[in-house]
Amino acid sequence: MRSHGILGGVAVPANKAAATSRRKWLKRRERWLVVLGVILHAVYMLSIFDIYFKSPIVHGMDPVTPRVTAPAKRLVLLVADGLRADKFFEPDADGNYRAPFLRSIIKTQGRWGVSHARPPTESRPGHVSIIAGFYEDPSAVTKGWKANPVEFDSVFNKSRHTISFGSPDIVPIFCGALKHSTWNTYPHEFEDFATDASFLDKWSLDQFQSLLNRSREDSKLKELLLQDNLVIFLHLLGCDSNGHAHRPYSSIYLNNVKVVDHVAESVYNLLQDYFKDNRTAYIFTADHGMSDKGSHGDGHPTNTDTPLVAWGAGISYPKPISSSNHSDCGFRFVDNHVHDSPTPKEWGLQGIERVDVNQADIAPLMSTLLGQPCPVNSVGSLPLDYIHMTKAEEVEAVLANTKQILNQFLRKSHIKQSHSLYFKPFKPLSPYSSILDKIEDLILARDYEAAMNLSQNLRSLALDGLHYFQTYDWLMLMTVITLGYIGWMIYLVLHVLQSYTSFPGNIFEVEEAVQRNKNGKVYLYGCMVTGILCFLLLLEHAPPLYHAYMIMTSFLWVQIFSEYHFLKALWKHLSGRRLNYIFKLLVIAAVSVFILEFLVNSFTERKLYTWCFLIAGTLASLYLSKLIPWRSGIPIFVCISCWFLSLFTLMPAEIPDHNQLVIASGAIIIVIGITARWVDLHAGVSKYWLSICNHELKNPKFSGLFYFQALLVALSSMMVYLSTSHRTEKQELLALHQFINWSIAGFSMVLPLFSVNSILSRLTSIFLGFAPSFLLLSIGYEAVFYAALALVLMAWILFENTLLNLNIVNKPSASVKNAGNHLIFGHTNRSLQLSDVRIPLIFMVLFNVAFFGTGNFASIASFEISSVYRFITIFSPFLMAALLIFKLFIPFMLVICVFSAITKLNQVPRLGCYFLVILHSDVMTIHFFFLVRNTGSWMEIGNSISHFGIMSAQVVFVLLLFALTNTYTKDIHSNSAVPYARKEI
Repeated sequence: MRSHGILGGVAVPANKAAATSRRKWLKRRERWLVVLGVILHAVYMLSIFDIYFKSPIVHGMDPVTPRVTAPAKRLVLLVADGLRADKFFEPDADGNYRAPFLRSIIKTQGRWGVSHARPPTESRPGHVSIIAGFYEDPSAVTKGWKANPVEFDSVFNKSRHTISFGSPDIVPIFCGALKHSTWNTYPHEFEDFATDASFLDKWSLDQFQSLLNRSREDSKLKELLLQDNLVIFLHLLGCDSNGHAHRPYSSIYLNNVKVVDHVAESVYNLLQDYFKDNRTAYIFTADHGMSDKGSHGDGHPTNTDTPLVAWGAGISYPKPISSSNHSDCGFRFVDNHVHDSPTPKEWGLQGIERVDVNQADIAPLMSTLLGQPCPVNSVGSLPLDYIHMTKAEEVEAVLANTKQILNQFLRKSHIKQSHSLYFKPFKPLSPYSSILDKIEDLILARDYEAAMNLSQNLRSLALDGLHYFQTYDWLMLMTVITLGYIGWMIYLVLHVLQSYTSFPGNIFEVEEAVQRNKNGKVYLYGCMVTGILCFLLLLEHAPPLYHAYMIMTSFLWVQIFSEYHFLKALWKHLSGRRLNYIFKLLVIAAVSVFILEFLVNSFTERKLYTWCFLIAGTLASLYLSKLIPWRSGIPIFVCISCWFLSLFTLMPAEIPDHNQLVIASGAIIIVIGITARWVDLHAGVSKYWLSICNHELKNPKFSGLFYFQALLVALSSMMVYLSTSHRTEKQELLALHQFINWSIAGFSMVLPLFSVNSILSRLTSIFLGFAPSFLLLSIGYEAVFYAALALVLMAWILFENTLLNLNIVNKPSASVKNAGNHLIFGHTNRSLQLSDVRIPLIFMVLFNVAFFGTGNFASIASFEISSVYRFITIFSPFLMAALLIFKLFIPFMLVICVFSAITKLNQVPRLGCYFLVILHSDVMTIHFFFLVRNTGSWMEIGNSISHFGIMSAQVVFVLLLFALTNTYTKDIHSNSAVPYARKEI
């Protein structure tokens, strides 16, 4: 006998013994593949931390002290946390500027500009950039931003002594382990968002003033203050706290700008009066800005643009703007803002030269003012326009800055070269030694301009070289991981073709001795190649995970090559087919990839699903209307249900409270249940409903079950009203309400197990069974989404049922042709066909809609704590998280229950379709692998990791949901039209 599989007709085993043996082999292989898939995705998921999140910090470099006399004896660093540049520079409503003291400094004593922060614009990365001169270690995203994931050098480390006062979240990071420091912080309880936080800035000022007062009586303290290379750091948190609590356009935040200006003036006056030597340099800046919503973290100008004002010893005086010092050189800052962007007129500073810098440039500026080496891991470039030095001193300062960055490059180069068998150097810096010699010669010849240009060019090359070695292993690792995913997908395709299709049956008739001999050679060669590769990695001192990636990828490709005979037969079969069949195969592959790429983009743009369902509803209804009459109602139902669902991805992810809508949703769910019940009992005589309805039972055994489930849905709607109303009025949840809600939710989920096992009856019961739980966990429109999703899932079943009936009518011999397949795939299953690819694709779309229909894990909506208030109000993080995750799982379980029902309706192996789902999800996984970000806000970095992680975890996640839903779907019975067609034949 021959049968149509995915790729055509072939022979099948002719006896039951062979079929039984094949089924046992198939079960063993399925278990093996699931275990392999879990291990592979777990190992490859870790690869992003070796590729994208590797520390840029290296140790072992010698500091480079500039050959210049320190212009300043001490330095004061004032950081106004969360201060926006525009709110600092612009006037208030009355035309008065909020920072009169610092504006007078800008006009008479110092330099000014905008310091450009690189996302993530958070407090820790901003302070690390300012004080240590490098941009936050990306690996910190995996270790927590408050902890110090790695030891790094800073301006404070190089000082003789550091005095610091401020926030307990910032000061200890830099001074906690610093022996030569005097510091203090206020308790965390002071950071109260319900108050005006400007008193925190005054606290820091008071602490510093108190220290100066004590030094007048404490000789040791006075001696400490009088020594050179002293750093004073005041962290001013007020603007940040007030911005979060009251927004940056509030009077409280704007008044806090005046407070920090007052702090700066007070510190200046105190030190001028105390030292009287004009040897103090002052730097005033901010770590990040603040968005209008009272948040920060991303790359918006309100977050990245911060003020910078410098004055005192070693700082240049103001300069008027002229054509010579104002030109557009095409340079862009780390936040991608252009160089020499125009100064807003309302700032009132158009006539004074503005000097913008990257935030990391502040560290070498402070080091140069104190005459100390730059922090050894600094990547900042000394901003010459801020310092007041002779040409010779400027060149020496820039050369020290260049050598320090070059030392990092040389250290990374040395480490990589000592571990590499085949080292690829960064060629532009090969002659670095001769360049340094030339710079020294130019300095001796007093050709300072040429020496300066050469030093700055060398510094730029050194920065490029650092990036080169930071990404040195990327090509190798990404190639290995990509080959691994491709190998896994090819292996899945081969498994599906061998195990769930009838192609090619004759491959199992190959002489076993020959096949074993060939496979043995493949495994031997594969082990040899893998061993050689791992030995090479061992010689290069590669981390253990590098070996795991290599072994996993090699193993998969060895498994593919071991299927040599099957691949040969497959190629022979395809080359013998007509061109139109190959074209059809390519079109289906292209459409599949298009749909999967659409799903990838939907992770960042939910509104795409609106267009998806508007178009899908229209096309599906038009297609069905050509096959079946409109009067059947199916084409119209499919169209309306898809259009209805399309509305929800236009709604905000932050679900607004709407109690009445949740209650109304209960009524909608009951109406849908009643309609499905009526169809189940009365429409079964129609050939379009034949396979899914309970047409054999005129008086169903469990008719009372439906009414009891509908009653529970109504009761849950009533409890939504009672629980919420009482809690709103009395600020508490009654124990009786809590008990009733838990009882309804728990009891209702058990009832579907006792429902009739026809497709429509069981799915209706499951829909009603999970409805009370979902309603009690809903706060707004997501309750209606539950009903809309169920309607679309019903439309999918009707679409598949229509296609099934038409295939049987048009090809009445199909059941006879597939008879042989039942020996292999079980008495209820047939082999997969090319057209069956639509089932996992539609599943993927609906599964993602269930995820994104009312938000996602990264949105506020998914973790809206008020969703659980009808079950618990006392804070219990684990129970609350479990309830929220369960709420998210309910739509997934509906989709998988319908997916299982459709595999039974179409008589296709469910695990075969599961492997096709994993195949499709891994196409998306590869895409997300290349979309992982190690720059940007914590949210952007975290979302890119979570998207990759979500797709990688689907091999386990979907399987677990299959196991959970199998309790409800294992005994679903399809009143398939196939037996009736057989009778006709």
